[in-house]
Amino acid sequence: MSDDARVDLGEFSLSLAVRDLAVSTAFYERLGFEAFGGDAASGWRMLRNGTTVIGLFQGMFDRNILTFTPGWSAEGPTEEPFTDVRDLQRTLREHGVEFVESADETGDGPASFTVVDPDGNPILVDQHVPRPSTGA
Repeated sequence: MSDDARVDLGEFSLSLAVRDLAVSTAFYERLGFEAFGGDAASGWRMLRNGTTVIGLFQGMFDRNILTFTPGWSAEGPTEEPFTDVRDLQRTLREHGVEFVESADETGDGPASFTVVDPDGNPILVDQHVPRPSTGA
């Protein structure tokens, strides 16, 4: 793929399927991660160590997931512009990527899609913010 065809998926994080959210949170805090978001009562927590972000998810996923988040940086919502998840989905379809779950391309709010790599690793592109403005 040429530089002109580069796809910017957004901020990368690893979403870990954990058995015990409290135990896993304490473990990663010992490694220097700090909780910055999530809802422990709902079974998830976001942690950061510098620019490295991991999500801990109890009872939500069967496997660990590579996660990309358009419109976010390690610090949270980013400045526009960024490539909207629906535009990313259309581009990846043009490149022959098959989807396990697709975003509704008619919407303009938060949306996500999931693909699976050749080794069975799920990849989630999960946009939490609305479509970027067009400046019009």
